[in-house]
Amino acid sequence: MIRVKNYVRAASLEEAYQLNQKRTNVVLGGMLWLKMGKRSVQTVIDLSGLGLDQIEEDEEKFTIGAMCSLRELEVNHSLNSCYDGVIKESLQHIVGVQFRNCATIGGSIFGRFGFSDILTCLLTLDTYVELYQGGLVSLHDFIKLPRDNDILVRIIIRKDRRSAVYQSFRRTRTDFPILASAASFTEDKLYLSFGARPMKAEVLEINRSDLADINTEEDFKNFARDTAKKFKYGSNMRGSAEYREHLAAVSIYRALKALEEVSYGN
Repeated sequence: MIRVKNYVRAASLEEAYQLNQKRTNVVLGGMLWLKMGKRSVQTVIDLSGLGLDQIEEDEEKFTIGAMCSLRELEVNHSLNSCYDGVIKESLQHIVGVQFRNCATIGGSIFGRFGFSDILTCLLTLDTYVELYQGGLVSLHDFIKLPRDNDILVRIIIRKDRRSAVYQSFRRTRTDFPILASAASFTEDKLYLSFGARPMKAEVLEINRSDLADINTEEDFKNFARDTAKKFKYGSNMRGSAEYREHLAAVSIYRALKALEEVSYGN
């Protein structure tokens, strides 16, 4: 458990940022993973009064406040209709509805957890994070940055015509994933992302022209096996590195077959 001395409901992002510069302070988020740690916290910083709990849409993008719950993303019709329901698919197996009603998208992305389904998913979309001091940063770049005390304000997903698919392998429906995977097609790229390796998610970009000679079932399987080897895997209580690599190859094969019908002819 954690021990907390002070609680502050921030009146502004500037106040939250300044408070967060002290190493013994921490942003509260949904407090679902935070409460499971063992540490002493001087001050927890609550962002719930800053209006960051909205999902907004315009012709070019979705803008998602950091305090939106995972459940709000899961049930948002407009958000899910744009990407073949891939966001809902990546969220619906996370523990349970009660948990997803509390867990925030900001905490899920800023934490860069190795087991994160939603991080794995969003890496294959045109996704950006808005940081209070760091400004707008692509999610691909954000996951490579060292951890700091900035404040994640919003998630931005730009609209395009890509098709996407999400898969996860679990021992039971609501368990942590043994391997999480996502794939998407744009006009010229294939994006593959794997999380729960058990390291944090990593994304690979492949030129669509490199897929031109993949025609037969054997071609698909060989490509899947060869591509799976480009990722690194580790072992833990849920599975070995070798098993995860095998699952990755299966996942790539299934993703290509699922995307083939809607994407190859575009």
